[in-house]
Amino acid sequence: MILSALLTSVGINLGLCFLFFTLYSILRKQPGNAEVYAPRLVSEGKSQQSRDFNLERFLPSAGWVTRAWQPSEAELLSTSGLDAVVFMRIFIFSARVFTFAVIVGVFILLPINYMGKQLSPDISDLPNKSLESFTISNVDDGSNRLWIHFSAVYIFTAVVCYLLYFEYDYISSKRVSYFYSSKPHPHQFTILVRSIPASSGRSYSETVESFFSEYYPTAYLSHWVVRRASKLQGLIKNSDRLYRRLVHLKSTNHDRERFRRAGFMGLFGQRVDLLDHYEKKLEDIEDNVRAEQSSTLGKEVGAAFVSFRTRFAAAAAIHMQQGVNPTQWVSEPAPDPEDVYWPFFSASFLKRWISNLVVAVACVLLTVLFLIPVLIVQGLTHLEQLEIWFPFLKGLLRIAFVSQVITGYLPSLVLQLFLYVVPSIMFMFSSIQGYIALSQIEKSACIKVLWFTIWNIFFANVLSGSALYRVEIFLEPKKIPAVLAVAVPGQASFFIAYVVTSGWTSTSSELFRLSTFLFNFIKRNICRKFDDEFEVPSVPYHSEIPRILLFGLLGTTYFFLAPLILPFLLVYYCLGYLIYRNQLLNVYAPKYETGGKFWPIVHDSMIFSLILMHVIAIGIFGLKKLPLASSLTVPLPILTLVFNSYCGRRFLPMFKSYSVESLLKKDREEQNDPTMASFHDRLATAYQDPALLHVGYSGNSASISAPLLSTAEVDA
Repeated sequence: MILSALLTSVGINLGLCFLFFTLYSILRKQPGNAEVYAPRLVSEGKSQQSRDFNLERFLPSAGWVTRAWQPSEAELLSTSGLDAVVFMRIFIFSARVFTFAVIVGVFILLPINYMGKQLSPDISDLPNKSLESFTISNVDDGSNRLWIHFSAVYIFTAVVCYLLYFEYDYISSKRVSYFYSSKPHPHQFTILVRSIPASSGRSYSETVESFFSEYYPTAYLSHWVVRRASKLQGLIKNSDRLYRRLVHLKSTNHDRERFRRAGFMGLFGQRVDLLDHYEKKLEDIEDNVRAEQSSTLGKEVGAAFVSFRTRFAAAAAIHMQQGVNPTQWVSEPAPDPEDVYWPFFSASFLKRWISNLVVAVACVLLTVLFLIPVLIVQGLTHLEQLEIWFPFLKGLLRIAFVSQVITGYLPSLVLQLFLYVVPSIMFMFSSIQGYIALSQIEKSACIKVLWFTIWNIFFANVLSGSALYRVEIFLEPKKIPAVLAVAVPGQASFFIAYVVTSGWTSTSSELFRLSTFLFNFIKRNICRKFDDEFEVPSVPYHSEIPRILLFGLLGTTYFFLAPLILPFLLVYYCLGYLIYRNQLLNVYAPKYETGGKFWPIVHDSMIFSLILMHVIAIGIFGLKKLPLASSLTVPLPILTLVFNSYCGRRFLPMFKSYSVESLLKKDREEQNDPTMASFHDRLATAYQDPALLHVGYSGNSASISAPLLSTAEVDA
């Protein structure tokens, strides 16, 4: 019955995937939906939103498949950057790994598992067979056939390590090539200096100017001292919100919307003309903005962006201790101006330390509390437990189709709904840790989400019992292989259904962008909120990469245990490759570029998956009374760690900083470039806080006037 429930789950998800594809083919061509389904094309002027009815727009079309498939990697690199290329290489790498895994697992290991003696090999009643008949649990204890599984583990490890090395080498070379072909960027010439020592009678700006002019007389170019602008940013946010309301009121021209009460949601307060009310309120806020901007110029923080004439000089300054006291003049690479996250520049060391401690505690609490929905999911997989909890559903639960849907489909769907909010929470946690770049925040959130999902999706579902029991298992390392060898094969059906639910359906819904469509509809038609500025979203790497890597962990660990999961994973990676190429070309636009720094996370996750597979193999061969195979598997995780250490020494430094050879070569190429002089001039204000460049709206709400503070006033 387990396999029958699984087949029901697969059938449901195939129907949902087909529905998503059909709806996308239709809705992507409807008038007014371009900003939801192709915002990047709209922003680049390649697509327009037409309000006129056109029957052709309502006819399904699969032309997007061809358009997503045709662009080369070089074209994707030029339009979306190296991070997007690396993101797609994760799908390519995974598809290669699991293509090999399907060949070995399905055509060699699966028949061996099924021919065991736990169940009779009668294929006439295949849908009602237990899934265990397709796992290694069905192979006889002490059988020589287990040596085929042993050989498969070694061969699979060798293939994965080879592909990991190939991808690491390929992406490293791409990173260097991308650096050589890129135009000059401010962050390549700039460093961030923190803990600037305070001098009596001198401002931070004067101190920085004096220090770097003395010790870098030929290389130093300019600097920009960070200022406290948190209050100013709040005022600007309010003025922008009021401006959009004014634009909407002027465009509608409806008295019902214009004359309303000024209180909460238009239900309380005095009835006023909202147009005049908002204009006066906007003028007051902008007066406060001007006053706050003037005072902000004197609120310097002990941090500054220091720019140099060459990349080599900036890199040398980063890796050298600037002052005698190592806690002062602390230098680090500067992010790109569009990548800067301003709120935590004014935070003290103590505040950042406390924030990191609070985030660590919050992550632990979230992980523990998430065990509640995991326990609910585990209850859904056992009908007898549900009948105890809800006795009035006993008759309904005994209907074959209902029981199959509940045990095969509903558990993974419920878990996926709970997981939907985790990436946003982890992103929020990372944003209060003191990072000064959005890319750093997203990378930190990606790691948090990855380990959260590995623990709460894999280990929490595999290991039964209380949360304390789950922790106690890892406190006794000798018992880990045996415990995992017993627990992991038993959850094969759940994880296959999870791959179908979370993988196939979620990837198809990414193409359809249902949540964005509903949010846009509610905001415009119910909340009556209209944003004058069109914003193109960026790829949510912190939520998508952990999901891809979790499926990689499931496929790696179940490769020799339950090979039936492998075809479902291969379909997911092929589907994801096609869909995300479409999204990168038509929907998402990069907000920053890390140069492929997400790949080391992928590499480390795959190494962890291999070692976990080895630990399970040691335990399973021991339980199957093949101690020699168990002993011969012990060197495998050691060899894998040695391989990982070699890759870390060979490639990881290239992802941390560029070599002297690369920097000097690039600098020498640009020595005679006439545009470098204007670029150096722009460096002086490249890292100016956007809050100091606020644009005034009052007095002319239909257009944007000159900045409230000109560059000359700011420099003064």
